[in-house]
Amino acid sequence: MSDVSRIQLLSPRLANQIAAGEVVERPASVIKELLENSLDSGAKRIEVDVEQGGIKLLKVRDDGGGIPADDLPLALARHATSKIRDLEDLEHVMSLGFRGEALASISSVSRLTLTSRTAEADQAWQVETEGREMEARVQPAAHPVGTSVEVRDLFFNTPARRKFLKTEKTEFDHLQEVIKRLALARFDVAFNLRHNGKSILNLHEARDEVSRARRVAAVCGQAFLEQALPIDIERNGLHLWGWVGLPTFSRSQADLQYFYVNGRMVRDKLVAHAVRQAYRDVLFNGRHPTFVLFLEIDPGVVDVNVHPTKHEVRFRDSRMVHDFLYGTLHRALGEVRPEDQLAPPAAVHEVVRVTGAAAGEFGPQGEIGLSATLLESSPSPEPAWRSAGAGYQAPRPAPVVPVEESRGAYREFYAPLNTPSSSQAAPVALPEAQGDVPPLGYAIAQLKGVYILAENVQGMVLVDMHAAHERITYERLKLAMASEGLRGQPLLVPESIAVSQREADCAEEHAEWFQKLGFELQRLGPETLAIRQIPALLKQAEATRLVQDVLGDLLEYGTTDRIQAHLNELLATMACHGAVRANRRLTIPEMNALLRDMESTERSGQCNHGRPTWTQLGMDDLDKLFMRGR
Repeated sequence: MSDVSRIQLLSPRLANQIAAGEVVERPASVIKELLENSLDSGAKRIEVDVEQGGIKLLKVRDDGGGIPADDLPLALARHATSKIRDLEDLEHVMSLGFRGEALASISSVSRLTLTSRTAEADQAWQVETEGREMEARVQPAAHPVGTSVEVRDLFFNTPARRKFLKTEKTEFDHLQEVIKRLALARFDVAFNLRHNGKSILNLHEARDEVSRARRVAAVCGQAFLEQALPIDIERNGLHLWGWVGLPTFSRSQADLQYFYVNGRMVRDKLVAHAVRQAYRDVLFNGRHPTFVLFLEIDPGVVDVNVHPTKHEVRFRDSRMVHDFLYGTLHRALGEVRPEDQLAPPAAVHEVVRVTGAAAGEFGPQGEIGLSATLLESSPSPEPAWRSAGAGYQAPRPAPVVPVEESRGAYREFYAPLNTPSSSQAAPVALPEAQGDVPPLGYAIAQLKGVYILAENVQGMVLVDMHAAHERITYERLKLAMASEGLRGQPLLVPESIAVSQREADCAEEHAEWFQKLGFELQRLGPETLAIRQIPALLKQAEATRLVQDVLGDLLEYGTTDRIQAHLNELLATMACHGAVRANRRLTIPEMNALLRDMESTERSGQCNHGRPTWTQLGMDDLDKLFMRGR
């Protein structure tokens, strides 16, 4: 055997450079590791200086606990850390960095200087290393309590890696994004960022709700905060809080999505799937939701050590977490009413703790059962908005009509439009007491048979009557479906499908759930299933493919919404055909009835396709159009 194929130990320098390939991709990777160390040290103020996008210089200074002089050389050694001692610590880890590789990897591809002082020490100490040598040199230095890490000439000794770096602006944008993510995770820490001597970010400590909202606005933009819904929900050991953007404030790309698990920023496919499901009915095709959300969970039931960069996590009970996230966001978005969208920004709102059904106690698989239970056991909900003078009260939801009857009786879902009244009825005048005016105001006229013009306290409201009625009809069809349940239709000839053994086991495990949704599956062999019955409403669907897709979702996420999605598509089509058409003349009472139903219907701000159903033009907006007051 030749020497080339013999097993041998790698040199420390080469081992560190290989490790650097995992955790040090660009200057942003370096800043992430250094900031996480600062946060773990208890820092309350962190200053970052950057030159040439971080390629020439990265300097991080904090006021944390510092590192004792004897530990400085160890800080640059691989697999040396102060954050865990044994397996039990690893299973309950709460610190951001714990692998003990970051500084060693960074120092192997740069010129690194680490200066630190503890509160007990008389003076600071400094350690320097340079990529090739990897020999730590310790010497006295001047420094206040805390730590400074200076990284110069990144990848100076690995030119191949340096060629992959982008322009200075691109690298700095990535770096700034990392700092923004961590700034959102730690409101109790002040962050200061300078680039080429110019101050870029100056975020003060934020301890109360208003100052936290200000930081969110500074990082995500004031527009996000003005269109965001505050959330704070705790149940079954899970605590979710933060802000979710209204469906109308969506993005063309997923660049305003921040999700944290125990203070750690993650990009997890289970989380993404749950959020996507929650926005399913209200987001325009191809658009992405916006959110800043924090999930607090027992560290023992989440594994953060599944990826070198720790961007992914694994939950012990992924199904419970998925359903909690979905249910919470789904209900929160459903509870949004016009008065919420007309209210001041979230910065001045007190966060409301939601409990019970509104907290999402059922996941997507329980969506049908949840609605049915509410219809059977709960009284009609009180309107969310009530005037100070009790001059206006939102109507209660219309009675539920069985789905079969509803197919040819769309008008019954919308009784107010059939109210006999004179087409010449006069517009309703706005009461002098503004407290008596409902959120969407009172109808004034109909424009081109398409839009309703209404006047409210803020100014003028424009409503797309077809889109608004479509949403109202759709929500009532869903309630009717939930109350009646799903009837199955036996197949004359059962369809046989080939699946994997895991999928067949999964079908047997969820047999009762499939039965509730109108499916009947029978296992014919280790890798064969027979479809004997499908939901009556989905008789046109491709049953084999639908079952395979559902089983794939169940195995990957522990949950699925495909059947519900297919049903919703069908109901949405029915609602579209049942809604009032363009160019139909409505009377003033009919228009007002539509406005009142919008105020009491879930998700009435968007039609079934995610388009907005109404918009507000305030007096300031109207004054600008005519240059009044200038």
